[in-house]
Amino acid sequence: MKKSLTLLAGAALVSVLVSGCNRGGGFWDAMIPETDEDPTSAQITGYVFRPALVSASPERVQQLKVPSGFSVNVFAQDLGMPRILAVDNNGHVYASDRQAGVVMLLTDSNNDGVADLKRTVATLKQAHGLAINGSKMYIATVTQVFVSDIAADGGLSEPKLIKDNLPDGGQHPNRTLAFGPDGKLYLSIGSTCNSCPEPNTMNATMVQMNADGSNMKIFAKGLRNTIGFGWHPQTQEFWGMDHGIDWLGDNDQKEEVNLIKESAHYGWPYIYGEGKYNPGTRPPADTTYQQYLQLSTLPGLVYQAHAAPMQMAFYTGTKFPQEYQGDAFVAMRGSWNRSQPSGYKVVRMHFENGKPTRFDDFLTGFLVDNNRSHFARPVGVAVHKDGSLLVSDDTNGVIYRVNYQ
Repeated sequence: MKKSLTLLAGAALVSVLVSGCNRGGGFWDAMIPETDEDPTSAQITGYVFRPALVSASPERVQQLKVPSGFSVNVFAQDLGMPRILAVDNNGHVYASDRQAGVVMLLTDSNNDGVADLKRTVATLKQAHGLAINGSKMYIATVTQVFVSDIAADGGLSEPKLIKDNLPDGGQHPNRTLAFGPDGKLYLSIGSTCNSCPEPNTMNATMVQMNADGSNMKIFAKGLRNTIGFGWHPQTQEFWGMDHGIDWLGDNDQKEEVNLIKESAHYGWPYIYGEGKYNPGTRPPADTTYQQYLQLSTLPGLVYQAHAAPMQMAFYTGTKFPQEYQGDAFVAMRGSWNRSQPSGYKVVRMHFENGKPTRFDDFLTGFLVDNNRSHFARPVGVAVHKDGSLLVSDDTNGVIYRVNYQ
């Protein structure tokens, strides 16, 4: 009797699914309806896996992998939790530490590829984003933006507040900022949550303001957390990498590479990836998923889910081979919401004719012990004045330097 009931239940389920596919054009349409008239149902398997942290020993650093012709060394260590990196025209290297609330200056006075001087040049609670514009340093905290003058020795003047009352951070407090080719200051304001309608329209956006902090406006919407962004050196087009939604399974949501345009909407929280519906957050009652999809700008390229893209830097130096010009480097901090870890590396984003085409691994090997442990979670990337690439790790407090021989 039990066997008969099981067969009948299975037949009924197949019938429902076939009926849904014939009615609405696909399995997911049947499971995630356009309106509240039908129930939403999605089965998602979620994982939490955090590789153990081990030390950045010389033996582990030595086994890091880079393409042929490149080498890796430790530029600076014992730095606390270095996050965002910035380099000025004189070769002064700056790193923020949001946990400590400081901006550090690192100097390589003898040009041997290793910093020989470290000092704190600014103290601001939750200092994170850094941007250099001429002889001025801009620093973003969670709710404020400051500016300092850069002295000849790399020191900073007392930070001056130019923007206040930015929205609270919630889940994503790590503000980043950069100057565009138009001379405007752009600031990323992440979402307060994994997936939700935001009560504050400033969250999950990219905003634009003048260099003095005036005339701030929302530039683009529907960006969950675009920490890494920049302008292609040839086309001047604005590209950013957005963090995908968690708890959609191992392979969703993929990380997005977006061409960021004024007044565009990028779908979060209702549309994600290549135009998929988010089953966990339904659009407002008067809007369907399809309507939101039609309003959403889809990514130009995607990357493995949960890799957590952080700072992004286009290569404009002269040390790397010519084919690296106009490509971008992205620090992938690494997953926690996936059964097998993704990220924990620096990748190269190839551009052809001004458009992103694919990713290649560039700096790997931070995952060890058969992916059970790690000794770095990359956060910051910046091109040094000497043409090398600097990479920060906020777990063991190291900045790495990748050079081409």
